[in-house]
Amino acid sequence: MQSAPAIQKLLDELERLPGVGPKSAQRIAYYILNSDSADALRLAQAIQEVKSTVHFCQRCFNYAEDDLCAICASPSRDGGLLCVVGEPRDIPPLERTGVFSGVYHVLGGELSPMGGVGPADLTIAPLMSRLASEDVREVVLATNPNIEGETTAAYLARLIKPLGITVTRLASGLPVGGDLEFADEVTLGRALEARRPL
Repeated sequence: MQSAPAIQKLLDELERLPGVGPKSAQRIAYYILNSDSADALRLAQAIQEVKSTVHFCQRCFNYAEDDLCAICASPSRDGGLLCVVGEPRDIPPLERTGVFSGVYHVLGGELSPMGGVGPADLTIAPLMSRLASEDVREVVLATNPNIEGETTAAYLARLIKPLGITVTRLASGLPVGGDLEFADEVTLGRALEARRPL
């Protein structure tokens, strides 16, 4: 059955979103159609507002509405502790831990020779400038634990270590509540390598 052109246009746009297939697009579209006009307008305005007001922080490349993001602008953050992540979306999970009190640097992706992403495509040059001009004592490499993330971490470690700055990597291993019998060999190996005294 053919949808009305306006509905089809909405479905097409929703299906372009990551993780939204045809059925999810239909559910969202029909939810919007059945909601109050005010609700749909608020959604449209929120999308328009975020696109017009949010940009990258001049210092760390996180999302920001001002020149600096809230983390870079906070005087309570430890500027000597710098956590390097791939994307802005990687920051909220780290912040929710309540453990990290430093600042961040967002690379804008991870090295992927097969995907055509090299060092010049990431914010590595601004990172190195920060390390030269700011009093950073430790860089925590928090890239993803996959081939691209590991490659990026190894590349950055080679660049940063000669500066005399401590370089650390997020530990990887067994999840809390996990069973040994279900863990893969790579995860178990990393858990053994990252073991610590009690």
